[in-house]
Amino acid sequence: MLICLPALAILLLAACGEGNTTSSGATETAELSDCTADQLETVQDGALTIATDDPAFPPYFVDDDPTNGKGFESAVGYAIAEQLGFSPDQVEWVVEPFNSSYAPGPKDFDFDLNQISITEKRAEQVDFSSTYYTAGQAVVALADSPAAQAQSLDDLASATIGVQIGTTSLEAVEAEIAPSTEPQVFDTSNDVVTALKQGQVDAVVVDLPTAFFLTAVQVPEGQIIGQFEAPGGDEWGALLEKDSSLTACVTAAVDELRSSGELEEIQDRWLSEGADAPVLQ
Repeated sequence: MLICLPALAILLLAACGEGNTTSSGATETAELSDCTADQLETVQDGALTIATDDPAFPPYFVDDDPTNGKGFESAVGYAIAEQLGFSPDQVEWVVEPFNSSYAPGPKDFDFDLNQISITEKRAEQVDFSSTYYTAGQAVVALADSPAAQAQSLDDLASATIGVQIGTTSLEAVEAEIAPSTEPQVFDTSNDVVTALKQGQVDAVVVDLPTAFFLTAVQVPEGQIIGQFEAPGGDEWGALLEKDSSLTACVTAAVDELRSSGELEEIQDRWLSEGADAPVLQ
């Protein structure tokens, strides 16, 4: 995955934060001046390869096309690339299924943007940049489902809840709702949506931005019952190969986007609806 500087890596050991990880798993940042495109060792010479899943859904990607720069994570990807000195035509997008992104081993991309939560367990196998978004969890149910009447997390204890495997949504359901029936676990986000539409589950739990898209486009007969925080928060980071020398540089790019206000502008443009969902206690 990501590598910071090729021949100069030894000289930049301190700047790249070798071995010094934060509690979130992200290495210390580098100086952006040391992270220019001509200095970075990437998967493809002269290009920055960014991975995400297929299909790629709004509000993270628009028209299932990461290359158009539309959608939250598409825009974040190009903004990071710009900070590292890559032009849009030097960015290559590739497909990496969500569940395999954080598996150990070599990566054929420089970093992955796919709503991947930073967890200690995942950070044992891959690197993460600093956080580019903190997402809440949301409960979505069909309007005629008994779950739609829930006003608290306790009210959902008897519901059959669907979630995608390997996600922090599953952890959030188990920790915060603790339903009396085991959550129904599905391989893909498409399977979760299908289960909701077909009434296989009473409700589903997804991250909040996904919930707004789901109820606006995929399941218009569904409604957001409310939102709640995942255990320890649900922070998303760019995912990189373990001990990648690019990790510190990608972190530096994310940090600059945050401090300049550009990251907030991107978030406001593509993820502005979140404040409208009631909070479930």
